[in-house]
Order: sequence, then structure tokens, then C-alpha cells
Amino acid sequence: MERKIEAYIFDMDGVLVSTEKYHFASWKRLAETLGFSIDEEFNEQLKGVSRAVCIDLIVAHGNLQKSQEEKDMLAAQKNEWFLEYISEISQKDVLQGVLSFLQSAKQKNIKMAVGSASKNAPLLLQKMGITHFFDAIVDGNSITNAKPNPEVFLKAAQNMNVSPQKCLVFEDAQSGVTAAKRAGMFCVGIGNSEILSEADVCFPGFATISIEKLEDIFSNNTCG
Repeated sequence: MERKIEAYIFDMDGVLVSTEKYHFASWKRLAETLGFSIDEEFNEQLKGVSRAVCIDLIVAHGNLQKSQEEKDMLAAQKNEWFLEYISEISQKDVLQGVLSFLQSAKQKNIKMAVGSASKNAPLLLQKMGITHFFDAIVDGNSITNAKPNPEVFLKAAQNMNVSPQKCLVFEDAQSGVTAAKRAGMFCVGIGNSEILSEADVCFPGFATISIEKLEDIFSNNTCG
């Protein structure tokens, strides 16, 4: 029997909108206030995981000891800088090909959700004017376990009343790809196929993706 996609679940940063440079600038600024620096290679570890995990990684990288209260203050400071950087984001910042893909999926009545570690997901979606496309939004405010734990994707599937095996996840981070696979979902990597080697298939971006192509790939692959 041919397998059919019933729902798409999108990570946000790096998939729907390019905010990585603002996250990196914020984390870099925070590290510098702590007396050390981070580079883009280290920044790969910060993609797709929760703010609390990022703080732990930053603190460990600087060989520092911080109380939970101090970590919370650092996280709040980073988020304050990030919100400053993204204040002017609008629909023009939606990544190439994404808007037409969302419109096509909506016309075909494919359910869609956002599954993001970001606690700013609802704000960003609103600023980009694309909230109405999604049947569910699961973000860092509504989960306990960050990626690579599959909770965010399983919760998104549950909120859409779709089985995980009939969901397709779009991810640009290693931790997110791992989470999708642990959830038993088919995963499309957005970006570098070498970095996202666990993904079932990779594309450089949505400009090269069509719903028909995904349905063909999905129906001819075994997820798991």
C-alpha cells in the first residue's frame, strides 16, 4: 500500500526564516561579556536546542561555574539582545520558496505544524505573517525536553491528530534530525547533507522542493 503524507512539521530557525545569524551574534556577544569567544563551528552545537541547553554549553565552553539563577539571567540577557536584532523581521525575511510551498500545502489540505525549540516562535511567525498556515505551534514554552528528544515533534503530531509515521519533518540542525528520527518520522534535511547525514533526504532549500516530489520520495521509502 502506498504511504501518504498527512502532515508536515517545520522547524523554524533556518527552515522558515533565517535567524541563525542573529542567534549567533547574541551568543557571541554573551560569551564575550563572560571573557571568551565562540566561533561558527561551536555555534553548530547551539542550533535546534533549547536556550537552557545553549547556556550550559556556553558556560562549559568557557570553563565557568554558574548557579541556576545566574544561568537564567544570562539566558534572559541573550534573549533581550536577540529580540533587538529581530525587531524589523517581516514577511520579506521568509526564506526563498517557503511561502509558495506553504500555500500549495494549504490548498492540498495537508496539515502543518511548527515544532521549534525557540520560545520566540509565535512572535516570529506573527511578524512574518504566516501564523495562519499552521494547525499547531509547539515551541520551547510548551515542551519539557529539548531536541534531540522527540517530544516537540510527537506533541505536534498529537495536536494535529496525525500518527508520527504519517508526518514529514523539515529540519536544518543535527539535533532536530535526530529528534525527528527518534519520533519515527520521515525527515527532510534543509541544508548541508554531510552535516544532516541522518536525514532521509536533503535539499538546499524550498526553492528546489515540490509537494509532488516529496510524496514520491515518501511513498517509496520506509521510515524508521
